[in-house]
Amino acid sequence: MCVTANHRTADFDLLDRVSRGVETTAADLVAGAEQVRGAVVLATCNRFEAYLDIDESGAASVASAADAVFRMLAESVGDDAGRLRACAEVLSDAEVARHLFAVSSGLESLVLGEEEIAGQVQRALTAARSAGTSSSGLERLFQRATRTSREVRAVADLGGAGRSVARLALELASSRVTDWAAARVLVVGTGRYAATTIAALRERGATDVRVFSATGRAEQFATRYGVHAEHVLSDAIRDAEVVITCTVRYEVTPADIPDGRRRLIIDLGLPRNVDRAVGSLAGVELIDLEVLALHAPLPQLEPGARALVGSAAQAFAAEEQSAPAVVALRRHIFDALDAELARSAARGDDPRTEQALRHLAGVLLHGPSVRARELAAEGRGNEFTAALRTLYGIEVEDPAAGSSSGESLTAG
Repeated sequence: MCVTANHRTADFDLLDRVSRGVETTAADLVAGAEQVRGAVVLATCNRFEAYLDIDESGAASVASAADAVFRMLAESVGDDAGRLRACAEVLSDAEVARHLFAVSSGLESLVLGEEEIAGQVQRALTAARSAGTSSSGLERLFQRATRTSREVRAVADLGGAGRSVARLALELASSRVTDWAAARVLVVGTGRYAATTIAALRERGATDVRVFSATGRAEQFATRYGVHAEHVLSDAIRDAEVVITCTVRYEVTPADIPDGRRRLIIDLGLPRNVDRAVGSLAGVELIDLEVLALHAPLPQLEPGARALVGSAAQAFAAEEQSAPAVVALRRHIFDALDAELARSAARGDDPRTEQALRHLAGVLLHGPSVRARELAAEGRGNEFTAALRTLYGIEVEDPAAGSSSGESLTAG
């Protein structure tokens, strides 16, 4: 199941505050909520989402897991957890795959088709792995999301379109910047988003680009990307005509703005990188995510993109439904294989016999595994289960209980 709040349902200030307190939410959920087997938290510049692998399906279990999400959030963000709950949506079962596949493909982003979101989804899974909160079910879900995002971009040419929040911001800024080649630009931040921003600046023709980092990484980053490093924020801002912030930490306050010169400041950060009061200073124009949201493209894409997401979600649901039966068949075949290999070893057979038998088992399993998914997609998965019971006496565990099985479903 999934709890999701994004730029369409929640204001940016709320998402900003919540994003500051989600670092331990996944670990807290797995440790403190009995029904939660795994959790992946995705917090980006315009969304908060918690994907959970829970013990049982059904409305009561989903509601209980959602309660656990907001209870854990309340411990770190206080009353904002209640505010988020009022505008969040709770998804379950097949809806979760469809939603995540659309998110990872950029179809639900502030800027339709943005490039950064696929990487953010992958990093959320990596963080869950590091924290020990992932599960086999979530692994399969997120890995399929990554594959689907690539397929969608190939069909809809989203990657070729080069859409991103940074590019939209620079597009808006171009009405204020007469010549990017002559503009002095400061980028605050040295992460992946900063790298994307520099690439977008160069596409616009910017040549005088400088970078500042409060973490001391400016020199290394500047060398890597061919820009100039700055070491004092207020001095760097004094010399800049355009300031772009894209970091994970709050940096810029009115005290950092040294004079009343005309200056454009673009805040791409969440949490917010620029104090709202900066926008009230003489000579300063502030473009932040709220402004960008007003100018983001309407959600209209090639029809094939949405259709592909739907097809991928249906295929994933069929695989998950057929998984317990396929696992049961694999277990039956490989138990028999292990017994035969033990007899072969006792006879002193050629060691190549084992390799040949394992290959044969994989070949024999491939066809039934494919057929199981096909039947599940047609709503006939019970026929495959009945066939296993009739032919082999195999009893298949309940699909809800088997969905978290760690056994591989790939034949061979």
